[in-house]
Amino acid sequence: MSPDTITTIGSTLVQHGRLSDRIYVMHLSPADLPGILDDLDGLAERERYTKIFAKVPVSALSLFVARGYVVEARVPRFFRGREVGCFAAKFFDAERRQESADVSAVLAAVREKAGDARPAGLPPGWTCAPAAEDDADDLAALYDVVFATYPFPIADPGYLRETMTGDYCYFLVRTADGRLAAASSAEIYREDENVEMTDFAVHPDFRGQNLSTLLLSRMEEEMRAAGMKTAFTIARALSYPINATFARAGYACGGTLVNNTNICGGFESMNVWYRTLDE
Repeated sequence: MSPDTITTIGSTLVQHGRLSDRIYVMHLSPADLPGILDDLDGLAERERYTKIFAKVPVSALSLFVARGYVVEARVPRFFRGREVGCFAAKFFDAERRQESADVSAVLAAVREKAGDARPAGLPPGWTCAPAAEDDADDLAALYDVVFATYPFPIADPGYLRETMTGDYCYFLVRTADGRLAAASSAEIYREDENVEMTDFAVHPDFRGQNLSTLLLSRMEEEMRAAGMKTAFTIARALSYPINATFARAGYACGGTLVNNTNICGGFESMNVWYRTLDE
């Protein structure tokens, strides 16, 4: 199945497609309100999508709630370090709205690790550095190994090269002999002054070495320097390691997006974690 499409409706950035059977409003342009709500409903009905979810400033939330949206997660200071951001969802299928797994057990377990940051270091000769276009083939191969499915075509080197020219910064951990051990990316929303810490992947040969923690710390340094005020992630709700990584790093959980994303071969719920970077 082909990856979902990224497009614009008016000035609003939207991802949609059959893979995750949804519409994702990645960046809402307030100038498109309220008409964008009709456009989203129309697209969902035409394509028979079962979910819309949108990152919405709290000042616009009432428009969405009036149209049947519910708030699944909240992030303080999400927009420009000032305004609360709400992850609002509208379901077109009752089954999709029902959580099929117990995500609370993972959250309870990782919350015991809150703030328990583990010092992350690299073995001699290893490196952690931003990626260049020449790294795209290795990076795509790593993502192909780690993810059976993914909402973005990150196993395509061409897609990675294209995003590198925009507001994506990829970071790589390489071994002393040059093998790609782990990777992640920072997806920067400059207008909103926030950044999504995402696309974490550790090669099976190198797991258990806190490489995701190291990558997260490095990305935070870079994003603070770039003026981003809030960092967040949308993490697989049933994955203990990635949730623990963010809990240990001092992130708070803002909520759970139910049956949100087709990743690793099936639909999964996702937890939203966040922390401020400018304090």
